[in-house]
Amino acid sequence: MSEPHAAALSARNAEPARPPHVFVRAGGAPDLPPPGLVGGPLAWAQANLFGSALSAALTLASLAFLAWALPDLVRWLLLDAVWSAPDGEACRRPGAGACWAYIGAKLEFFAYGSYPREMTWRVDLTLALGAALAVWLLWPGARRKGLGLALFFGAYPLLALYLLHGLGDYARALLGGIAALTGSATLRDVARNALPLVPTNLWGGIFVSLLVATVGIVVSLPLGVLLALGRRSKAPVARFLCVMLIEIVRGVPLITVLFMANTMLPLFVPAEWSPDRLMRPLIGVALFASVYMAEVVRGGLQAVPKGQYEGAMALGLSWTNMMRLIVLPQALTIVIPGVVNSFIALFKDTTLVAIVGIFDFLRAVDTQRLDPAWAGPTISATGYVFAAAFYFVFCFGMSRYSLMMERRLARGRRH
Repeated sequence: MSEPHAAALSARNAEPARPPHVFVRAGGAPDLPPPGLVGGPLAWAQANLFGSALSAALTLASLAFLAWALPDLVRWLLLDAVWSAPDGEACRRPGAGACWAYIGAKLEFFAYGSYPREMTWRVDLTLALGAALAVWLLWPGARRKGLGLALFFGAYPLLALYLLHGLGDYARALLGGIAALTGSATLRDVARNALPLVPTNLWGGIFVSLLVATVGIVVSLPLGVLLALGRRSKAPVARFLCVMLIEIVRGVPLITVLFMANTMLPLFVPAEWSPDRLMRPLIGVALFASVYMAEVVRGGLQAVPKGQYEGAMALGLSWTNMMRLIVLPQALTIVIPGVVNSFIALFKDTTLVAIVGIFDFLRAVDTQRLDPAWAGPTISATGYVFAAAFYFVFCFGMSRYSLMMERRLARGRRH
């Protein structure tokens, strides 16, 4: 370095550090507005109910409607309601409200249909076991869910079929013959002490509606996943068959599918293998729900970024492991709202099985309103209000559960 440059550099380094800029306010600070609400009920109301002029107007209109309708509704449902009566005479008096005595008198029929009353414990036990397994599988923090899945999809359907249906003379004789050939004392005891047969034409009410909905929901999700994967498959035959099944079934109303299942299924199998009268609509409902579920799942598969597939293949994962461990969990998480929406629609559509002769809950309510002892306009209306409350509770519960799972799963995607 030359001597002039060295001297300049040393002179610059010797300069004292300049003080930072200092700003002095000449006048007083202006008055600021008070801070807005940041939490609590008032903050929620301000943000959601009165956030704008339109929102405030809609809130006030809704409050005015509730103030106009709610008093009469509460009076009819609770204050003027008839809670206890031997028949419908008290409910037919002028000014009488909802006839809850009618619901109490007909509750067993609404729940079980014509199922023998001395055997309704079998229905109660089946529903209790199903509810316990469902809570086990749906509870986020539950352990050993693999065992729960095995019980729910393996042992429970067989046990439920035995509890609800029992064994007829033919099945007893068959078990007795097998016991005689094998020398099994257990089979011999089962054949002797088996639950008596309850034919499906006696089944009805709430438990049949829950049965149809449960079978449709349980079957539609795995079958819908398989159909969605088949539609995206590179194998032309599998893709063609899945596309044809989805488009044909999705292109007709559910009533048509139920009629086809009820009348056409027996024509494709020998007479001795003809499906039960309840099994036919179960197959139709499950198939109809599966094709809609396939389209929902296909949308989730298309929403998964292509890089996820490429990353899985780069790791050397097989196609099965790639779908099971990486793609399907993300796809199903994305389409949780659509999946639950399909479940809710299926649960409400179970009322259509009454068209093919299945005695579901709504059909039971509709039948009992014709009882002369309980005939009356407010009595019929109370039955339909009770049915509406039943469907609302289950559909609203599914909706709330899906929102909870969405929030829980969204925590892992936050940055």
